[in-house]
Amino acid sequence: MFKGVFPALVTPFRDGEVDEKAFVALVERQIAGGVHGLVAVGTTGESATLRHDEHREVTELCVKTAAGRVPVIAGTGSNCTEEAIELTQHAKAIGADAALIVTPYYNRPSQEGMYAHYAAIAEAVQLPILVYNVPSRTGVDISNDTLARLSKLPNIVGVKDATGDLGRASQQRLACGEGWTMLSGDDPSALGYMAHGGHGCISVTANVAPEQVSAFYNDALNGQWQGALYGQDRLIRLHKALFTDASPSPTKFALARLGLCAEDMRLPLVPASEASRKEVLAAMRDAGVI
Repeated sequence: MFKGVFPALVTPFRDGEVDEKAFVALVERQIAGGVHGLVAVGTTGESATLRHDEHREVTELCVKTAAGRVPVIAGTGSNCTEEAIELTQHAKAIGADAALIVTPYYNRPSQEGMYAHYAAIAEAVQLPILVYNVPSRTGVDISNDTLARLSKLPNIVGVKDATGDLGRASQQRLACGEGWTMLSGDDPSALGYMAHGGHGCISVTANVAPEQVSAFYNDALNGQWQGALYGQDRLIRLHKALFTDASPSPTKFALARLGLCAEDMRLPLVPASEASRKEVLAAMRDAGVI
């Protein structure tokens, strides 16, 4: 089972290309900061604007750099089932520990279509699969009933839930049973998600504050709720600040402020606004990052 905090890593760019040196340094910083695993080429990694060769290269670089010290979950989702299978096959071939597969976006399949999508991938590739549910981005919401059906397939092991619906977490835990991994995809509500039986989070904020976020999840996993509440209070402004402009531009600004990578984005995303930068800096101070 995957537990704790898994940063949804940014993909640093320089002069229009992936900055591999900066990416390796970011991975090393995360591991040194105590994170429990890594997620490569998710939404925060600007997967939508990476070329297919870049997508594969970044995933492979993450696995190679981690070198088994922490598990690596590879983003392999697509709204084309065949393409998702190909990306998941690649993730398995290079040694990723699991695949994170977003619900099919834009074409908005039915619940039966989503079930068939994940079942086809699971049948084609024997790799643990986490379903990524983020209706605000995809336009579809996979139901707990569909997840309960999927949980019966041997290599579909859990969910990244970015709905922010905490009551749903308890219902899903009961529907999917023991062994179902529940990771939040929403930093601000993750304390509540953990209290509802969640196992961790795929976190944007961990990019900026790996030590602080790791400490929060260690407290939550160990039932140290007073410590977790302290961590929540310290981090909540940063959780919110990193979405004051189109993600991951505020996160890349924060990392650039720390000297870790350039702010470069891929169009149609652009660097963070001045108002966002001011809020990010204030939130970084609150969190003890600067």
